[in-house]
Amino acid sequence: MHQPPPSPCPALRDHNDPGDRDRRFLWHPFTQMAGWEPLVIAAAEGCWLIDVQGRRYLDGVSSLWVNVHGHRKKELDQAVRDQLDQVAHSTLLGLANLPSIDLAEALCRVAPAGLSRVFYSDSGSTAVEVALKIAFQTHRHRGNSRRSRFLSLTNAYHGDTLGSVSVGGIDLFHKLFQPLLFHVLHIPPDPAALHQAFEKYGEELCAFVVEPLVQGAAGMLLQPPGFLALARELCTRHGVLLIADEVATGFGRTGTLFACEQEGVSPDLLCLAKGITGGYLPLAATLATEEIFESFLGEPSQQRTFFHGHSYTGNPLCCAVALASLRIFEKDHVLAGLVAKIALLSRLLHERLGIHPHVLEIRQLGMMIGIELQKAPSLAYPAEKTMGAKVCVEARRHGVILRPLGNVVVLMPPLCISADEIGILVDATARAIDAVCGE
Repeated sequence: MHQPPPSPCPALRDHNDPGDRDRRFLWHPFTQMAGWEPLVIAAAEGCWLIDVQGRRYLDGVSSLWVNVHGHRKKELDQAVRDQLDQVAHSTLLGLANLPSIDLAEALCRVAPAGLSRVFYSDSGSTAVEVALKIAFQTHRHRGNSRRSRFLSLTNAYHGDTLGSVSVGGIDLFHKLFQPLLFHVLHIPPDPAALHQAFEKYGEELCAFVVEPLVQGAAGMLLQPPGFLALARELCTRHGVLLIADEVATGFGRTGTLFACEQEGVSPDLLCLAKGITGGYLPLAATLATEEIFESFLGEPSQQRTFFHGHSYTGNPLCCAVALASLRIFEKDHVLAGLVAKIALLSRLLHERLGIHPHVLEIRQLGMMIGIELQKAPSLAYPAEKTMGAKVCVEARRHGVILRPLGNVVVLMPPLCISADEIGILVDATARAIDAVCGE
C-alpha cells in the first residue's frame, strides 16, 4: 500500500501551547533548534519581560542590545500611534516623507561633527553593507581604482550579510562562507599593528571598519586608549575612509551618545541601528560626510548614483519613534543619569565577582559588560561545555534574562534601569555563575 511521505515537522503536542507551536513553525536566529525549549514572552513593562505564564524577568540584555528607555515607554508608544494616524509607510524611492526628514536632521545634529547626510536601511548588517559600498564607490568616483581592500580587526563582528561578514572575523559565524567573501585584512587592536598595516597597504586600502572602543560580539573586548584616535589620524594621512560601526555602541551604551565622542573622533561613515528606535522597530542609518555625498552627484549619464535601497527604506513609523527616542535623551537627561548607574554597576560587579575563582575577567565600558568565565586560573572552559549558555539558562531561575558569547556572559541592560534593578541583575548573575561553575 502506498504510504504518505513523512511530515517534515514534528506533530504538535498541544495545539494551544505557544511553545509547541514555536517548535513546530519557527526557525530562530543563532539557535541550534535540536532540543530547543522556548521561553515565550507575552508582555513587557519597563525593564521587565513577562512570559505566557505571567512570570517576570529583568531584561538584562535589552532584548539583544536594542531597548534603551524600557518597554512600553509612554512617549514611544504615542509616537507610533500618532504616526499611524498619518501614514504607516511611503517609499523613499522617488518620494519623501516627513518623519524621515525630521529624523535625518536630528541625527546630523547629534552625530560627530562633519556627518551631514543620512542613508536609511533596516538593520546593523545593512548599515555596514551600505557603508562598505559607499566607501568603495567613493574611491571609484575619485578615479582611484587601486583602493579596493578593507581593513578590520580580528574577532570583528559587523553583521551577517555577505559584505558585513567579509569584514567580520569570528570563525564560528563566518568560516563556512569564506568561498563567498571578498578578501579583508585583519589586525589585532594594537597600535603597532595598525601602523604596520597602513605603512604596508595604505595606498590600497579603501576603508578601515571598526567598532569604536569595544568589540561587542567578540566578547566585549576593549581597545587600548587612543586606538580610535590613532586610526582617525592614519586614515586621514593615507587617504583611507574611516567607518565607525556604532550599531552596538551607539545611543548611550558606552556612557556617551556615541562612543566616538570619547576620543574626539569624527568618522567618514557612521553606522547606526539597534538602539536607534529605542528598541521598538527595525531601522538603521549610515551617516556620511558632505564630501562623500557630493562625490555621487552628477548627470544621469555619468552613473554616479548610489544604486542601493529596499522597500521599507526610511519607514515613517520607524523614523517617528526614533525621533521620539532622541527627544527622551534630551528631556530626561539620560546621559547625565548614567554616570551614577555605571559606577554602581561597576562596584557591585567587582564586589560580587571581582575575585571569583571562575571569573577570568570583567570587561566594562559604560553599560556594556562582558564577564569571561574560567574553569580554574589560566584554564579556560572547553567550548563544547557551553558554560556561558548554561549560566544564562540558570539566570532565568533567578528572574533575569542574559545572553552568552561563548564563555562570556553579557550584561547590557536598558539605560533606564534603576539602582534596585542593577542590584537584582548583578545578584542573579553571580548566583547563576556560582550554581553552574560550582558544579
